[in-house]
Amino acid sequence: MKPTLPPLKRCLPPLLLILACLAMAGCGTTNGGSGGAAPPGAGDGTAVKSGSTTQAAPGGQAAPGTQAGPAGQAAPGGQGPASVEAAPRFRGSIVTGRDAVRKRVRYSWRRGCPVGPVELRLLRADYWGFDKRVHQGELIVHRDHARRILVVLGKLFKARYPIQRLKLVDAYRADDDRSMAANNTSGFNCRRVSGSSSWSEHAFGRAIDLNPLRNPYVTRGGRVSPPAGRPYANRARRAAGMIHANDVVVRAFAAAGWRWGGYWSGSRDYQHFSSTGR
Repeated sequence: MKPTLPPLKRCLPPLLLILACLAMAGCGTTNGGSGGAAPPGAGDGTAVKSGSTTQAAPGGQAAPGTQAGPAGQAAPGGQGPASVEAAPRFRGSIVTGRDAVRKRVRYSWRRGCPVGPVELRLLRADYWGFDKRVHQGELIVHRDHARRILVVLGKLFKARYPIQRLKLVDAYRADDDRSMAANNTSGFNCRRVSGSSSWSEHAFGRAIDLNPLRNPYVTRGGRVSPPAGRPYANRARRAAGMIHANDVVVRAFAAAGWRWGGYWSGSRDYQHFSSTGR
């Protein structure tokens, strides 16, 4: 006859077995059922964008295999969507002060011009180049129009309208022909209307010529200025930097109260915008 065990000793082996099973089950559910421990520092850092790779900010490490794939696709290993690069933000500013402008208009201003440097403002603004990259350019306009034109440049930037060059006409010693031949966008230039004794609207700082090579001046008789812009006198063409009726460029200037020379009757100045319509 076997000795009778006390009640506690009889229950102990099955109880130990149950506790062991529960412990093993608990290990299997660690880290959300992934079957492995969490990576070192997981949950301590905030993901930041660095090139095309999602990395962890200081204080945490990314789990292996979390490099981002192409934008809009899942990263390798099914780790979730890849980081998407934010669109560049427009940066623009207005430089005030007579001296700040005076030393930038060495060739484009002289005594006897209809406005003085104190009435002009220098704009610095980002723009999209023909190379599809962001550049910063400069433009001088009359102080009464500076803020509105900065808004226009911001709209063109948002629309990714390409501008080949945005330099002061002084970069070309105020030679309008040289500036146009370089497809340079410019504003103030104290000069007369071609073939006239009247001041151009540019001499007042209230006109801008935009991508002049791609948007030439075409006379009623068919003369094209600049001459290299002749292939773009055909306005049925669609090429980078060209301006067409009621497009984003024309609408942006119209919202600022400026009118387009492409709407003129007779001769057409497709590059030209002005506050007076002349």
